[in-house]
Amino acid sequence: MAGGHATRASTAPLKPVRYATMRADVERRADGSILLRHVDALGAFPARLTDRLVHWAGRTPDAVFVAERDPDGGWREVTFAQALRAARAIGEALLKLDLSVERPVAILSGNSVDHALMALGCLYAGVPWCPVSPPYALVSKDFGKLRYVIGKLTPGLIFVEDGAPFARALEACLPADCALACSRNPPPGREAMSLSDMLGAAPSDAVEAARAKVGPDSIAKFLLTSGSTGNPKAVVNTQRMWCANLEMIGATLLALRDEPPVFLDWLPWNHTFGGNHNFGIAFYYGGALYIDDGRPTPNGVAATARNLRDIAPTAFFNVPKGFESLVPYLRDDADLRRKFYSRLQFTFFAGAGLSQHVWDALDELSVGETGHRVPMLTGLGATETAPSALFTWPGESLAGWIGLPVPGVEIKLVPSGDRHEARVRGPNVTPGYWRDPELTAAAFDEEGFYKFGDAVRFVDPADPQKGLLFDGRIAEDFKLATGTWVHVGPLRAGLVRACAPFVRDVVIAGINRDDLTALVLLDEDACRARCGEAPLAALAAHADVRDALRAGLATQARAATGSSNFIARAIVLDTPPSLDLGEVTDKGSINQRAVLQRRAALVEELYAETPPPRVLVARRETAQ
Repeated sequence: MAGGHATRASTAPLKPVRYATMRADVERRADGSILLRHVDALGAFPARLTDRLVHWAGRTPDAVFVAERDPDGGWREVTFAQALRAARAIGEALLKLDLSVERPVAILSGNSVDHALMALGCLYAGVPWCPVSPPYALVSKDFGKLRYVIGKLTPGLIFVEDGAPFARALEACLPADCALACSRNPPPGREAMSLSDMLGAAPSDAVEAARAKVGPDSIAKFLLTSGSTGNPKAVVNTQRMWCANLEMIGATLLALRDEPPVFLDWLPWNHTFGGNHNFGIAFYYGGALYIDDGRPTPNGVAATARNLRDIAPTAFFNVPKGFESLVPYLRDDADLRRKFYSRLQFTFFAGAGLSQHVWDALDELSVGETGHRVPMLTGLGATETAPSALFTWPGESLAGWIGLPVPGVEIKLVPSGDRHEARVRGPNVTPGYWRDPELTAAAFDEEGFYKFGDAVRFVDPADPQKGLLFDGRIAEDFKLATGTWVHVGPLRAGLVRACAPFVRDVVIAGINRDDLTALVLLDEDACRARCGEAPLAALAAHADVRDALRAGLATQARAATGSSNFIARAIVLDTPPSLDLGEVTDKGSINQRAVLQRRAALVEELYAETPPPRVLVARRETAQ
């Protein structure tokens, strides 16, 4: 996920940050599998997450826990003491609704203070909740995924902060026996509870008794993750999973224990990175989470920059595109740069690889401002692992480096051709998928290891302590007609790098064919920066974009060693991947299989004897 360093800034000293020594015990088995365990055991962790809320409300009652921009441009801040009072009141109100694991709460809104308070009320009363991706209700045309999720969960209460934008989805999908709660603008014709009324409920002994019943095996929430079919799976998140993982994170990122962290964060709470990792760290370690109303887009990043002028984070979590979007603002605004780096201890990315030019720019900015490189960290995790399983550590990095297991986690590497398949076991691993025993059984091996589906390899096979490299998804790999295996993950990453910054992702075709081809998804922001404002179809046909992609194909071809990594032809997609058709998940990940199925006609164009003009053809003689 990371890139190596080549600039002068990369030789500057790292900012000293307390971090665990990452070492692993290594067990090599007769069947060729390898087990890695952190040398340190995991420390004790609470039985229920609300123990931490009670702790911080007593120790630092007036410290900010969560905040968001208010309509006047200031910050609406909720302290730990206020959060605890809200959790008890909402928990009391929830107890009157006959909710349970069979009838949980579904939260359709995005990140907000009210969303946080509703989630805390659920935690306190022991009622599971599921944060549902807003695009299922706001972007989808047919609400197919939302209907599926509601059918899977059978919620007893749905919460939306603002009922107005969700009115159509609620009318189409809200079951008659499901209650509705809103902060404002309840949809017409449907009775709805007011969140303010719920906050006014008087806590009784019943809500304290409900909290006391919550234990390690209690389900805290469900998180949705897309499968190969496109239908979301509901991953069970227990109290043990979440508490154990937050303890694992602090046992690795020791700096989190030194002072309460401060975050500015936009990452969605319906995903494990934002909702378990970042929200959870603030909750567990007494930190302040300021909700960023910006996004990693040319327009959205301006809001992030505005917020960073107010909030100096101690750690900054983002996806690679978020860091890339922020770099020009940090470069051009000395006051923003000074504020951003004033107490920043480390940065952390996940979700995709970080481009080398972005990494270098961040190094140069931090060295210029502080004289030190701020450590950039990453790792490997999944919704099913709550999420963290492996972390890198401060220092030099390699492309795709994911590090070693955190304390309490065992990683099993199972031979898979010339690579290893990664599997994980630990208290942070899900017991399975809600109401889906077949998928659950298929997700674990005979020893109880969860199968990531990721391929990994050692940085140095002779020295396992240097850690592991991500090497693609096992399920995406296929064979050419020659019987040669194609490792899709590294191939995709290589072509994206060769075509940077104009390509966001590629879909590789070639199953049982003689040659590899690609369907190219443009990074529309980067293309518009070069070509000006234009719709996607115009960008796909723009001469500058096509010339850049031809150059990228040529670069990839020169590095190719044979048919398994030479991409002969490519087509640029001129229509975006569809959420409703399962081509893309709500977090933007591409479903390779679905795209190939839905765009079979384009694949045939790629393999036409005489390719049509829109097909880009690589020169075979440039391949080695």
